[in-house]
Order: sequence, then structure tokens, then C-alpha cells
Amino acid sequence: MPPRTRTLTAAAIAAVLALGTSLLASAPVAGAAQPEPLAVTDHCANQCADILPPGENGNATLVEILGNKAFGTHPAHSDDQLDRYNGLVAGHTGLTDQKLTDFFNDASFGVAANQVESVTSPRADVTITRDKKSGVPHIKGTTRYGTEFGAGFAAGQDRLWLMDLFRHIGRGELTSFAGGALANQGLEQQFWPQAPYTEADLEAQVERIRTTEGALGEQAMADAQAYVDGINAYRVKSKNGRYFPGEYVLTGKIDSITNVGEIQPFKLTDLISIASVVGGQFGGGGGGEVQAALSLLAAQQKYGVEEGTRVWESFRQRNDPEAVLTVHDGTSFPYAGKPDNARGTALPDPGSVTPEPLIHDRTGSAGSNRKAPVDAPAALKPAQGVFDDGVIPEGSLPGSGDGAQKRGMSNALLVSGEHTASGNPIAVMGPQTGYFAPQLMMLQELQGPGISARGVSFAGVGMYIQMGRGQDYAWSATSAAQDITDTYAVELCEPDGSTPTKNSAHYRFRGACTAMEKLERSNSWKPTVADSTAKGSYRMQVWRTDYGIVTHRATVGGKPVAYTSLRTTYRHEADSIIGFQLLNDPAYVTDAASFQRAASHIDYAFNWFYADSRTAAYYNSGMNPVRASGVDAALPVKAEQAYEWRGYDPAANTTDYTPFAEHPQSSGQDYYISWNNRQAKDYSTAAFGFGAVHRGDLLDDRVSALVEAGGVTRASLTRAMAEAALTDLRGEQLLPELLKVLRSQPVTDPALNTAVQQLDSWRAAGAQRKETSPGSHTYTHADAVRIMDAWWPKLVEAEFRPGLGDGLYSALTASLATDESPAASHGPSGAHSGSAFQYGWWGFADKDLRQVLGQTVKGPLAKTYCGGGDLGACRTALLATLKDAVAVPATAVYPADDSCKAGEQWCTDSIVHRPLGGISHKSIHWQNRPTYQQVVEFPSHR
Repeated sequence: MPPRTRTLTAAAIAAVLALGTSLLASAPVAGAAQPEPLAVTDHCANQCADILPPGENGNATLVEILGNKAFGTHPAHSDDQLDRYNGLVAGHTGLTDQKLTDFFNDASFGVAANQVESVTSPRADVTITRDKKSGVPHIKGTTRYGTEFGAGFAAGQDRLWLMDLFRHIGRGELTSFAGGALANQGLEQQFWPQAPYTEADLEAQVERIRTTEGALGEQAMADAQAYVDGINAYRVKSKNGRYFPGEYVLTGKIDSITNVGEIQPFKLTDLISIASVVGGQFGGGGGGEVQAALSLLAAQQKYGVEEGTRVWESFRQRNDPEAVLTVHDGTSFPYAGKPDNARGTALPDPGSVTPEPLIHDRTGSAGSNRKAPVDAPAALKPAQGVFDDGVIPEGSLPGSGDGAQKRGMSNALLVSGEHTASGNPIAVMGPQTGYFAPQLMMLQELQGPGISARGVSFAGVGMYIQMGRGQDYAWSATSAAQDITDTYAVELCEPDGSTPTKNSAHYRFRGACTAMEKLERSNSWKPTVADSTAKGSYRMQVWRTDYGIVTHRATVGGKPVAYTSLRTTYRHEADSIIGFQLLNDPAYVTDAASFQRAASHIDYAFNWFYADSRTAAYYNSGMNPVRASGVDAALPVKAEQAYEWRGYDPAANTTDYTPFAEHPQSSGQDYYISWNNRQAKDYSTAAFGFGAVHRGDLLDDRVSALVEAGGVTRASLTRAMAEAALTDLRGEQLLPELLKVLRSQPVTDPALNTAVQQLDSWRAAGAQRKETSPGSHTYTHADAVRIMDAWWPKLVEAEFRPGLGDGLYSALTASLATDESPAASHGPSGAHSGSAFQYGWWGFADKDLRQVLGQTVKGPLAKTYCGGGDLGACRTALLATLKDAVAVPATAVYPADDSCKAGEQWCTDSIVHRPLGGISHKSIHWQNRPTYQQVVEFPSHR
């Protein structure tokens, strides 16, 4: 299809012409062949809506990139969903069902005749129709192959550069592909050790799906091949037509004048590689047992083994009775709980743990950010250095950065029909996948034999809709993060029988001294127009065992061991394709029960939600291993056969899995919420931070109130989501208790009393981080927000560090950061990322403050920390930290960064769509909200 671009000014055209008129070549005219689309019935009746900012079009030619850098122009449909998404901040208060499409797309099937922008037919058996408003591809095929080929072709049109990036991230080859920027080095070092594979490993995963999943597996791989064929068809056409993404020129892959160079062909194993990145970002769970062991040892060192363990468990909160739950009717789903008498736990000897080295043989700029800019042609100067900070800035990709192990995204709000105005269930739901330009996902509609759906798919694995709607049902997911990853302590040995050391490369597997397998990836780079990082190289190395990848070395009882990480989805990165295939098949998904069965074929840890005209439902997916009796999943375990997963076979990393009925699930509950909170009673968490206060409470409190009042509409449920998206969790959930402590005696200091009043006024007004009016870029309660942002880290430390001591406090904060406010750029989500308040010490502070106040606390902390349990001393500590916080200027609370000047509060919070290519966008108001979101209500059913 033709490049979708705004008209550039004469100056921009002249600049590009300096490179040669060949750059202005247009794409071929859309094909004329238009096979008749298959007939489908849309039961949504204009009551389905969706949104995915900034826009559908994620490809930009060199002309378009230069225009964006020089003049701020944007390719057509690259930013036309941004203002609607942002508009909900101000628009939600007066929202009605009729106004929803002011802020969302109409997600009906098909395109009205007067709304058709273009029709492309890359083959005679498929058409790609794009609508005028958003440019979403509506792919209709008369054959299965044609449908999937069209999906791949459309993915090439909208995300070719992004898909290329992600296959190289998954393969640990990002720096060699896109440049050696320090962030690129960090990103491949973060992801490749989680899923290190040889090419033979990737091929084996493709073959396993094809040969072990029966007809469904054969069809899935046939669909995947057709999808790859479609990508490659567009790859060739765009290269020959000279309308390929301009990033290939800027990174030195293709010469802008001669067109010499190549975009490497895509293959099926690339899909496995991309799936490993996507699954690692959003569908993992567990791990981190070594750090958990270190914090447990710190507690035992301070209090003794018995009391220290009790203290540690009170912070670990595996099954906290006050935690918000998705299945809230009391149904129990026991999993990964604390055993009465743990067996096989392998705690390290104090001071013996060392991380496994990853990087070797550094040369040049490796490990640094040293630049050596090339002498770029004058016309390319506007785009020089676009990737100097990395193609994906440090920490902005969920699953990367210092808090990588803590990522979990997305939310869902569903209300059953008995509580809605229409009598039909309503859902407002979507994945919270960060903010990028282009987005990691793309919108599309697929209609063909055995496929009928509209929604989003992650670019590069878009054979099927992964979250969206079918003919009479819709579904979505949130990250579940239950424990599907365990840590084993493998005993080290030497093949000649000599004494092993921590550096030994052999280990005992079922009695035999076995060689570890060395996996390596060597990368090198040199400066380009896009990335000025100086020439450099390094080698990444990991050791693979039958118990997983080595992450640390230590001693246990004086004997050297390697700690390994083993997740059930390793070597099964794309097996979930079967579940997505079924979710797209209208003949398979006919009701809530069949939806749950389809979702059970998805191996990654997700919470799946469903709504049709009759039922709202839920299912938790994941390859949950059946552990040996007595094994404590929260801590490292000895690598002995008695403590292995039941039925474990290391050859293909298979084991026994918990059956369908043991996964949390529900159908017809009055309402469901999920914001990556705990799933159900006795379904133990895999990490710290699931206690009495969780961001899920922001949804649960609002939706439960709507349900109690009755007559819920799409607009009212969307308003509840939007209100929660602007609310500071600390202000709503913690300030009432903090104020009770502070006001337990009169606050006599005038300055402190003013601060207390400001905080209370903010709390009474809803504790929102919201501007006074659209575009003002000033919060209504700016001083109170600033005070809270400065106060929170100070008060947490003053509340807990004196009682815990430096060692235990540091160990616990290493397992759970104290803050994840929008302004806390040090938090797990990074700066400008939208997602906030998932992980922090709010649950600990809530219980502790209530204990100080003498209130009833279920599942209390083992000790009371604030003021040593004395209300007066606690008040004194809080007032002292509040005084310190009030004195901190805005310039210190909100330091300058690449997007904001020091002291710019609104800007510090704001969402920035991080460029993954050459196009950048304006910042928008902070919202703690799904990136892609649906609002659906089906009035009828097949």
C-alpha cells in the first residue's frame, strides 16, 4: 500500500532530494483483485470499542523520519489515536455510552463503504482493507493460507522494523544489529540469559509444536509459515520499491542512494525468538529465590532462626488474608504454599553468593557509552544519533532494567449481567504493555476459514488475535506471575574426582558428574548515523544444566554449588500458539466453558477474562509444575531427584503439570477485577508485595460500589477505570492512617499543620494526580502531590529501618522496592512509563500503622516497627520526615531528564511513547491504564 504520510514542506523535500530522488519512490498501487469476504455475524451491535495509542502505522520511510526530526510531521495513522487516548483524562467525568467513541475506536467488524481508505490484495485470496479513521488492517481471506499471509503482509506494512528489532533481542544480537549503545548492551544482557538458545534449539521447538500437538499443531505451524511468507513478501516489495523503513538506512543496513543492502529474510525460528521476549516480559512468574534466601538469612541473623523466619514470612505474605483477590467468593485453589515441614531447602552459606559472570572479552566501547560520531551526509543530520541512547531506552521495556523480575502489567474490570443496566455483562479490559512508538502490539481484524476476531497481537507473532473480540465474545489478559520458575542448588564436581570449586563446570545430575553446556553469543558493533557508539565487542556466556541456567555460585554447608533457574516454559516459548488458535476459532469458543478450555492451552502465566452476552468468566493459565512433597517453592531447593518436579524430563523440559481444575477459575461471579493482584484464596504469590494494600484495591473498591448500586453501564465502568488510573494509591489507601497517627495529638508547628491540611484536602478530593484543566500541565493539588512524593521514601525508611536494622532492611528492599509512584524513576517501571503503584511497601506500612493505632489486623507483621510500636514515637518519626519532605524543593523531587526540566511535576509524571524507530511523539498526561483497551457489551449471542 502507499506510504501513509503527511505532506512535507518544500524544505524537507529539498533536504531529502540531496540523497537522490530514488528515496521518494512510492509503494505500488493497491491490487485490484478482491475476493469475496466470508460472511460473519457481528453480535456487538456497535457496542465494542478499543484503542491503541499512538497509532496503527509503525513504519516510516527515510523521508518521513527526516520530516519528523526536522519539522515534527508524522506519517499518517502513526499518532491519530494519541489524543483520543489522552482525552479520557478530562473526558471521563462526563462520559456516556454515546461518547465512548470520542475516546475509543469503533471495534465493529469490517469497514463501512464510505470509510474505506485503501484496499490491498497481496494475493488473490486475501484483501487488506484499511479504514480512514485509524488505518487498522481488516484482513479477509477466502483460504486459511491467504488469511495468514495477509496478516504477515500487514504486519510488515505496520511493524517491519520493530519485528526485526525483537527477533534480534530474542537472539541476543541487538548490538550487532542496531548499535552498541549502552542501553542496547543492557537489554540483550537482560533478555538473552533468560532464554538462551542455539539455532537447533529454536528449530526443535518449531518441530515439537508440529509433531506433538496433533492436527492443531500442524495447522498452527502452517499458519505461522504463511504469516512468515507474508512478512517476507512485504519485505521484498518494500525493499525493491524503496519504501522500506528508514531505520535500515540510518543503521547502515541499506545504502540510501544505490539501494544496496538487505533486510534479512524472516523464518519460523524468528517467531520463537520473538515469543521468548514477549513471554519473558509479560508471562513469566517466580524466580528470585536466591535474593529471597538472602533476605531470609538476614532476618535469621538478626532475630535467630525461628523468630527470624517468622518475621520474614510476615513480610513475604504468600497468602495474606487481607489481599485483594480476583476470585473473591472464597473458593480455594491451593498452589505453591508454604509446606508444614519443608524438605530439600538449600540456603547459601552467609557471604558465599556471587552472581554468575555474563560478559567476557570486552573491547572498545563495551561496557561504556563512548561515542565516535560518523561524518553523516548533510541531509541525514536531522536523524543523526537517534539511537544514541539505545533503540529501547534503559528500563523502559517491561522486563528490562533493575526491576526486571518485578514486572507485571494490565488490568480488567468485568461486571455480570445481573448488575448491569442492560442485563448483559460488561468488560473494560486490556494489557498494560508500556508506551512505545510504535507499540509492541498492533491492531488488526482477521476473517478467514476458522478465524474470526479483531484485536491486538504482538508484532512478529500475529498469526492470531491474542486479545480482542470474536463474533459474540471478547477476551483479554493480565500478567499473573504465579510461580512457574524454581531455583535449584546443583552440587558441583570434577570429572576426575578432584575437589570441586565454585568455578567448576561440572555438576551432579542424578548421581553422575555431568558437564555443563556452554552457550555463547559474540557481538560487535561500529558507529552509524543512528548510533554514534564507538566500535566495540564482547562475548556473552551462560552455562546450561539439566536444572536450568546458572545464575549464581555459592556454598551450601561448605560445599560449592551453582544456583540455576528453571522455568517450565523454557524450550516451550511458542507452545501457547495452540491456545490462541482456539480463541480465534468461532467454532471452538461458544461459551465461557469453552473459552476456559482454550485459555488452558496457553502455557505462560496469565489471568484470562471473558465476556459474552450471557456470562463473564475468568481462568488462570500457566504451566504450573507439580512439585515434590514438602518442597518450598519460595526458596532454593537441592538439585536431587527426590526434590525435582514430578515426572521431570530434562531433554524437552517437560514435567507433570497441575490439572485444569486446580487453576483459579470462575464463571458468573458478580464482578471481576485484576490489576496483577493475587488470583484466589490459597493461590500463593511468587513474589513480595501482595498484601493489605495493592493497586487492585483501586479497582475493587470502585467496581464493588458500582455493583452494589446496580445499573452498571459501559460508561460507568469506564469511568471507574479512568478514575483509578489517575489516583495515587498512597493518597487513597495510606493517607487516612498516616493522618490518624499525625493527628493523634495536635500538630502545633504551623508549617507542618499546613502540610497536613494540604495532604488531607488532596485525600478528600480523591488523591488524584490530575491537571487543573486540559493542557494546563499543573496539578490541582500540586503541593500535596509534591509533599507525598518527597515524604514517602523518607517515611518508609524512618518507619522500618530502625527496627529491622540496616542489613535486613537492605535485604528486604532488594526483594521489593519501597516506591513505584509515577515520579519514582528509580522504580521497577522506569520513568514516563504510565504503569505505577504495583510494587512498593504500602502493604507493609498499612499493616504496621494499623498495628500502632491498635486496629484489627489480619495476618499482621510479626513485629510493630513504627516508633517501636509506640504511637507517640511513631508520630514523632513521621512528623520529622514530613518536615524534611516539605523542605525539599520541586527541583529536587522532580530532577531534569531528557524530556523535562527540573521541577516540572506534570512532565515528570507524563507518559512518553519511547521511540523504537525514528518517529517520536508528544508527551501525554499520566494515566495508570492499559495500553490497549477494550470496552465491550454484547447484546446477543449465536
